[in-house]
Amino acid sequence: MRIAILEDDVALASLVEMTLAEAGHTCDVYGDGQLMTRALHRTTYDLLILDWNVPGLSGLEVIAWIKANLDLAPPALMLTSRSAEEDIVAGLQGGADDYVIKPVAPAVLKARVDALGRRAYPSAAPGLETYGPYRFDTRAETVELAGKPVSVTAKEFALALLLFRNLHRALARAYIFEALWGRNPDLPSRTLDAHISNIRTKLNLRPENGFKLVPIYAYGYRLEALDS
Repeated sequence: MRIAILEDDVALASLVEMTLAEAGHTCDVYGDGQLMTRALHRTTYDLLILDWNVPGLSGLEVIAWIKANLDLAPPALMLTSRSAEEDIVAGLQGGADDYVIKPVAPAVLKARVDALGRRAYPSAAPGLETYGPYRFDTRAETVELAGKPVSVTAKEFALALLLFRNLHRALARAYIFEALWGRNPDLPSRTLDAHISNIRTKLNLRPENGFKLVPIYAYGYRLEALDS
């Protein structure tokens, strides 16, 4: 997962980042709540880890901001030294999906993050995934539209499946690039636009098929399922 960490203690932020990187996650660290919300205007994260008392906006204020400003708020884990019962209740009632008190053992942090990820993004078992008239075979990396096979490349298949698995969720260009080509790929920026154009055309992502692929200015793309 791509994870944003809000923590103004540099040593602790480094420890959390290293712990999660060892588990295969990609992390960005912010020491100020306002800096994090600015970043959320231009990129996508699968999960947020938030300290409560930080400069700018507090962890709870960041949660309130994402619920008011993002189409689909990523799960948020409060990681804080505030251990009073009323603080835990306030954090969870304020929108946190989990609440962990510092200090936390690395294994416990990994387990909590993995549990949130499983709940928020249930992994489909290898096989067939169906979205309206579209059927994806994840083993063979093939896709059909209304029972007819559509010829796509491996990257086009991966891009289409990523969009369908994140219906109604705005995905930043950097997030999509990283999911398909890894972090900091040596590719021209138009590469993604070309792949988007290809799957829009090949899969005929039009209202008559129940889906619409929407470009989001200066951000990325969102695939929407339309009401029948």
